[in-house]
Amino acid sequence: MGPFKLDLFLPVRENMYTRCRTSVTQARATDSDSGFTLGELLIVVAIIGIVAAIAIPGLVRARTYSNEASAIESLRAINSAQSAYASSCGSGFYAPSLTVLGSTPTADGGDAFVGADLGSAPVTKSTYVLNLTAGALATGGPASCNGVAAGGSAETYFVGATSPAGLGMRFFGTNQGGTVYHSLAAMAVTQNGQPAGSNPIE
Repeated sequence: MGPFKLDLFLPVRENMYTRCRTSVTQARATDSDSGFTLGELLIVVAIIGIVAAIAIPGLVRARTYSNEASAIESLRAINSAQSAYASSCGSGFYAPSLTVLGSTPTADGGDAFVGADLGSAPVTKSTYVLNLTAGALATGGPASCNGVAAGGSAETYFVGATSPAGLGMRFFGTNQGGTVYHSLAAMAVTQNGQPAGSNPIE
């Protein structure tokens, strides 16, 4: 027997390699061309809709609570500012407007009683509109330390925080009693005591 020749098997091996490579290429082309079916796309869209239906209401509630907390904090800051104004600047009377609370004392050049975010009229903060309504003016009272003329300070005040229509938020209000009240309806200006239809914030 003559020597064993490997050359006899080379055509067979090359033929098998070519067939395997062609099969793999065709399989890849088939997978690439198939893409997503309509049913698969509908399932994905349905899942996205379910996730959105669960998540969006939670985000809206979180934003609502944040805005309400900001309004409550602002009313408490105004109450504190009015107490400071009455004791150190208004001779026992209150500032007749938020602009006055935002004005610096003219005598010693100290700080205003509220920050710039609350020192104008009206104030819009975290979607709430804050308005201060002065009660009867203190006729015969002295001038204040920050430019209010004699008799221009107020004996009482009310501050309301009004929610824009359609956002589903509560309404808030406070007066010189220092308590912050909340209501599901717009709150009437109430210079003394608890506004009708409201409840105090605990």
